[in-house]
Amino acid sequence: MSKKSENKDKAAATTPQGRAPRSGTQSIERVIDVLRVIASRGRRGMRAGEVVATSGLAEATCFRMLHRLEREGMVDRDAHTKKYFLGPLLHEFGLLARPRYRLAELCDAPLHRLADFTQDTVYLSERSGLEAVCANRALGDFPIKSLSLDIGIRRPLGVGSGGLAILCSLPPAEARAIVEANAHRYEKFATFTADFLYGAIAEGRARGYCFLDSAVTPGTASMGVAFPPHNPVAAISIAAISGRLQPERREVIAQQMHREVRKIVAAMEAVAPSGEAS
Repeated sequence: MSKKSENKDKAAATTPQGRAPRSGTQSIERVIDVLRVIASRGRRGMRAGEVVATSGLAEATCFRMLHRLEREGMVDRDAHTKKYFLGPLLHEFGLLARPRYRLAELCDAPLHRLADFTQDTVYLSERSGLEAVCANRALGDFPIKSLSLDIGIRRPLGVGSGGLAILCSLPPAEARAIVEANAHRYEKFATFTADFLYGAIAEGRARGYCFLDSAVTPGTASMGVAFPPHNPVAAISIAAISGRLQPERREVIAQQMHREVRKIVAAMEAVAPSGEAS
């Protein structure tokens, strides 16, 4: 290598202050973080200031990213409310993506059967990295409903019975690593701490389903079961006012949830390549 080339490489390796420059992967991570932040509000959207506060990015950096993402069609800004939403390009990408199985469709009938059985609200949560995404829901006929989640809303795994059930079914070391990675995000939810979640995970494993009471929304309780048992990719959960999920009724509902989960796993195995749904 020539002396000139060597000096050029050294210059590229550091900034004028002697620090390593930002990598391309870091820029990608920031873009993904911004998209995840906007997606966390589902269809309600988020103003630029909220994106800045939630993402932790510098205001100027975040505004530049939002402007560019809007130009590329990856986010969309409502002219009246000034809120940002996921954009049309992401929708187009989604149309081209081919999931191994359409879990929301496979679970639609089981969710509605559970809603008819319990008369309460039933949710499907799918794992997405360190988060759980509400992918489907069914409403029972009980007049007081728990509507804490909209389809598309993201939460850190452990916040809500769906994500907590997934943690309960993961190997202990993996569950602990997820809780530690999400620790800073749990601060937004008053009752959630690492110690609280470790206790809830231990109880859920022993019980066979997880249970939360007034942990996310005061006066609302929920219970969840993850699937498949040894490789959890999703969970079903039931939410109701606290008085409707007393211990005796929970046991009856849990049995019905496990019956429906077995049907879901069988349907997954029927449409997935060998071994993927086990």
